[in-house]
Order: sequence, then C-alpha cells, then structure tokens
Amino acid sequence: MKISGIYLPSLLAIEAMTAIGAAIAILVCIGAAIAMAIMLGKSADAIARQPESADKIRMNLLVGLAFAETTALFGLVVAIMLIIS
Repeated sequence: MKISGIYLPSLLAIEAMTAIGAAIAILVCIGAAIAMAIMLGKSADAIARQPESADKIRMNLLVGLAFAETTALFGLVVAIMLIIS
C-alpha cells in the first residue's frame, strides 16, 4: 500500500517482524542461562583449587549471577511485550 509516496508494510510483515523480535529476545534468555551455567562451573572449579578464597569467589559469583539474571528478565519482558502488542 502506498500513501503519499511512502510504502506501508503489510499487516503480515509487521506480525512477522514482531515474531522475529520476540525470538531474538528469547535467545537473550537462553544466552543468559548458558552464561550462568559457565559462571557456576568456573566458580566451583576455582573454589576447588583455592578453598581459602571461597568467600570472595562466592561473592563475585552472586554479583555475576544477578547481572545475568537481570539480562534474562529484560529479554523475557521484551518478548512478552512484543507478543502482547
């Protein structure tokens, strides 16, 4: 459809773009889950090597997990907003 020289995307194209955007937002959640698994494994390995520094490693792990979880939640919220709208 062309209105005053500007082509407007069809409704099907808009729905397709919304679905692609929601899929990308869900990929952010999957990436955050993989990152959390890697962090947990590396921290367990570090604590096994140096048990005396377990408190410092655990604190850094919890801060990193909080940031990764926040990223996952933002991705989930964006996906839900795209699907609902």
